[in-house]
Amino acid sequence: MAVLPESEFEETTIERLKQIGYEYRNGQELFQNGERDRLQEVVLHGRLRDHLKQAYPMIPDQEIPRLASMLVTNEGVGWEQRNFNFHQRSIKGIDFEYEMDGEKRFQHVFPIDWNEPENNDFLVVNQLSIEGRMPRRPDIVIYINGLPLVVFELKNPNKENVTVYDAYNQIRNYTYDIAKIFEYNAFVVISDGVETMHGMPSAPYDYFASWKSIDGHTVDNNVANTMRTLIEGLFSKKRLLNYIQNFIVYLDKGEKYVKIGAKYHQFFGVNFAVGETVRATDTDGDRRIGVIYHTTGSGKSLSMLFYANILSKHSKLNNPTIVLQVDRNDLDEQLYDTFSEGHSMIGHVHHAQKGDQLREWLKGEGGQIVFSTIEKFRLKEGEARHPVLSERKNIIVIADEAHRTQSGFDGGYAAQLRHSLPNASFVGFTGTPVNLLGNDTEEIFGHIIHRYDMSQAVQDKAVLPLYYESRMIPLDFEGAGIEEEFSDVVSELDMEDEESDKYKLKSAALEKVVGTPKRLKKLSRSILDHFNAAADPFQKGMIVAMNRYIAVRLYDAMTEHEDCPEVEIIMTGYIEKDPTSWREKNPGSQYAHIKTKEEQEEIKSKLRDVDDPLKLVIVVNMWLTGFDAPNLSYLYIDKPMRGHNLIQAIARVNRVFPGKEGGVIVDFIGIATSLKEATNDYTGGKGSGGSNVDISAAMDIFYTHLEEVRRYIGDVDHVQDWRSLTKVERDDLIADLVNAQLNFRI
Repeated sequence: MAVLPESEFEETTIERLKQIGYEYRNGQELFQNGERDRLQEVVLHGRLRDHLKQAYPMIPDQEIPRLASMLVTNEGVGWEQRNFNFHQRSIKGIDFEYEMDGEKRFQHVFPIDWNEPENNDFLVVNQLSIEGRMPRRPDIVIYINGLPLVVFELKNPNKENVTVYDAYNQIRNYTYDIAKIFEYNAFVVISDGVETMHGMPSAPYDYFASWKSIDGHTVDNNVANTMRTLIEGLFSKKRLLNYIQNFIVYLDKGEKYVKIGAKYHQFFGVNFAVGETVRATDTDGDRRIGVIYHTTGSGKSLSMLFYANILSKHSKLNNPTIVLQVDRNDLDEQLYDTFSEGHSMIGHVHHAQKGDQLREWLKGEGGQIVFSTIEKFRLKEGEARHPVLSERKNIIVIADEAHRTQSGFDGGYAAQLRHSLPNASFVGFTGTPVNLLGNDTEEIFGHIIHRYDMSQAVQDKAVLPLYYESRMIPLDFEGAGIEEEFSDVVSELDMEDEESDKYKLKSAALEKVVGTPKRLKKLSRSILDHFNAAADPFQKGMIVAMNRYIAVRLYDAMTEHEDCPEVEIIMTGYIEKDPTSWREKNPGSQYAHIKTKEEQEEIKSKLRDVDDPLKLVIVVNMWLTGFDAPNLSYLYIDKPMRGHNLIQAIARVNRVFPGKEGGVIVDFIGIATSLKEATNDYTGGKGSGGSNVDISAAMDIFYTHLEEVRRYIGDVDHVQDWRSLTKVERDDLIADLVNAQLNFRI
């Protein structure tokens, strides 16, 4: 088989774009026809001016060059700041002042017609020479109205020693050598033919992702047609504009903005949810939008941000009020933080601290985004039911994991919420598999809009795989039956059973034998030996204890050892029960065990900071949901857990972080069975998904027994005349053959 040159892959990719309506030019042609006169210039000003003339005929022709210049002149120190500045003006437009007939006039102007894709000029250019710090030539650049919005870097798919990472590394070098083009960049594409990924040029490689669906319903995990799936799934004109306008956010991290683009499951899930929202809120709508199931750790908070942003400006919703409702304060804070960081996209959001504040906001005329825990819909003294706050039909309630508190309409907070907003429509976002949510979920929210389970998320590298290790510490008890007692407690550890007297008695008995000094001494030594030997410098760990008293005794046992790194406790305080010593600063620490809210935020920052010496935290219930530290890599569990609670806990260590290969769960108490049951629920029994296929043997057979291989493949068109096919037809034929064989072998 002849090795195809890299240009073949490039040309085939261009053909795919031409097939969906893109115009094509070679970089040299742009000079020949006068569209570029300087190698330093990356904007095609003539095309931008032509678009503005057509889009805004009321603006005099002599003013168009000034308008075009305003749209492409970016402010800021460094290309990343200038890129943020450009993106904001592109998405939100600018007010342009001009004179006509001796009068000052104003027109709000966009460089792109976001509503009508065909009103824009889509151009694909290859071999575009650019002068910068050093001369460079990206493989493919996508222009929209003369603006270079997407850069492709491709590597020869037939060279064994060249990978997609080489394409990524080349993009990173481009940001230094030809930074000018990245002032306008929406995102980049890198590919070696087998792996095709999209991402932000400033992002670490670990945050690049594959686009694995064309229609949002069928996932394509095949390896031989990744570029086809990306282009057909994302690069149609309408979808590309939708993605750039609604699915790229700059999160304000204080010192800088971090640019993030949606992954395919977020893009399709949110778009499907928007369509269902329009249906449900219509005059004849049933007010049940549906449920989005995206597994824990796959970016659910960002999906809600994208969703709320689209709803807030949707013409058919007429300036809606959006209520983000959660059932716990920790989830409320975490979600609110995401929206606050995304203020450049979503604007100002309200965070209800008290019920009266919530009531006042919901009486408003619309256009607000309001955060609240469900308990703030409580009744006031003397109220038999919650007063109606608004009868508007364009109120959307987004329930985050609130299926736990949304059932039971005859009373309770859920009933009061619905009494207060009788015409509101409801949508549920959850990381819990739909089959575990309860039979009334569809009755409350509606049908399942979109699914994205843990198995697929791991295969997509949206989350990292988890590795289990057992380090059982024997229970310090000489009586008979304790192991059976322990098994009973674990089997009953379900959300509904935690308040039962039987559960509490058995749990209390277990806590006594789990928390003995002898056992905790062994546990502390085992944790330290494991963490100190295994953890890289950037990695941190979390320890889950059964109760607050055990957490404190474990802290004392650990800090007695000279090799114990910095460790802190995060737990709830009860002033009527806490020993006074828990509120006194610990030796060698600036904190007490019971920490203020501000101190807890400081510990979060320290845990996320790879350079901070704090390495471990001990928790009981807090931070097992609603808390993300991507560099958190080790979870030490010494508490019986199961089901949703267990999955939420282990998801603390499955987040993607540069250099992190996976999360490690170290079991000291025997959660193996519960973990297996929970992961089966969350993956549909598929485990990690995927299949590792070694094709080297097949290659040997191919080269030495060509006719036998052809018989094995069967009757296939174009076996002899495949060279006569177009590049796209040839690429599709090969992809279909490879995928058929891989799927057969799997």
